[in-house]
Amino acid sequence: MDGFINFMEKYFIPPASKIAAQRHLVAIRDAFIVTMPLMILGSLAILINNLPIPMYQTFMNNTFGEELWKSFGGNVWNGTFGILSVLIAFMVAYNLTKHYGKDGVAAGVVSVASFFALGGATGMASNGLFIVLLVGLISAEIFSRLVGNEKLIVKMPEGVPPAVAKSFAALFPAMITISIFGLITTIFLAFGVKDLVASFYELVQQPFMGLANSLPSAMLLAFITPFLWFFGLHGANMVEPLMQTINLPAIEANQAAIKAGEVAPYIVNKPFFDSFVNLGGTGATLGLIIAIFLFGRRNKAYKIVTNLSTAPGIFNINEPMMFGLPIVLNPLMFIPFILTPVVLVTVAYLATSSGLVPAATVMPPWVTPPIIGGFLATQSVAGGVLAAVNLLISVIIYAPFVKIAEIQELKREKEVA
Repeated sequence: MDGFINFMEKYFIPPASKIAAQRHLVAIRDAFIVTMPLMILGSLAILINNLPIPMYQTFMNNTFGEELWKSFGGNVWNGTFGILSVLIAFMVAYNLTKHYGKDGVAAGVVSVASFFALGGATGMASNGLFIVLLVGLISAEIFSRLVGNEKLIVKMPEGVPPAVAKSFAALFPAMITISIFGLITTIFLAFGVKDLVASFYELVQQPFMGLANSLPSAMLLAFITPFLWFFGLHGANMVEPLMQTINLPAIEANQAAIKAGEVAPYIVNKPFFDSFVNLGGTGATLGLIIAIFLFGRRNKAYKIVTNLSTAPGIFNINEPMMFGLPIVLNPLMFIPFILTPVVLVTVAYLATSSGLVPAATVMPPWVTPPIIGGFLATQSVAGGVLAAVNLLISVIIYAPFVKIAEIQELKREKEVA
């Protein structure tokens, strides 16, 4: 195991660290982090509208009228999921341009304008998410290279307010950038593509979502995150751009299908992982905490860390376990930390695909305790039961390794004594 760790530290960690710090991926990741509160709010509004309790639905309909009280959730959706692509267009360009030391706000505005010049009016929700990432990155690259060109700066007389001078300095770079995307739309129109966003969605985004919805790809995602975490890299942040790209379109497609009385088409999304796989955080470390309480109480070092980690772990915060136990670079914990998420994602996927558990259609806050999160994500008691079963499985997987650690610690204490 020591040789494996040395090999990974020498040949894997450096390139992985570079990928994690790659400016375009960081810009996308940070954009989704900023919009996360809106996604959670939108999901909660949908939950309020569609809470699967007949007495609740009857009471609300009789008291306020179905159309009136459900308009609240619809209005909140319009202000969150309904404009998600617009917000991402702004934030991606803003983050990337700030990285270059240029005017991020102006770049964000230009990115939004470029998105609409490309026909973004039909893709303001999650259906435009793939193409908006490209627009945000490309428009930021073009704008940031043009905005410092002296030949494109409009000279303003002295005494003009700085804000006005700054806006005119970006005038020609903004015009050129937006015009490029407008020209692209016209070229596609000449070839018979009337709605570029919708065509891109059908050609690229939907097939990609289908690929990410398979069991092998779900197992791969479940493997990558803890594998990176084991070596001290924030695996969740590194795969976040990929997860978010498939996440919201999948949730919206599931919601639309269920509303139409059809089977939800997508199993894999963020609430699926949060509710059934990342129980207590990456690696399902709440299962490890419970296993230590049950089978490793004589391991004083583990018990101290576990006592401090229990409260955060219930709310899916596991950094105290990651670095306090530690799990990072701990050879004994490598196998269960990697194996547990892969087993849990397999169980959850099979339970959902077989119809035992409804697909996740609501995104609860990521700090929602396990079991409760499973119920909220699926709006079904079956979701809570699946989360409980997976939590039990995680305890069973971690238990032998916790016992081995206890035996090793007791042996060490005996030798010292």
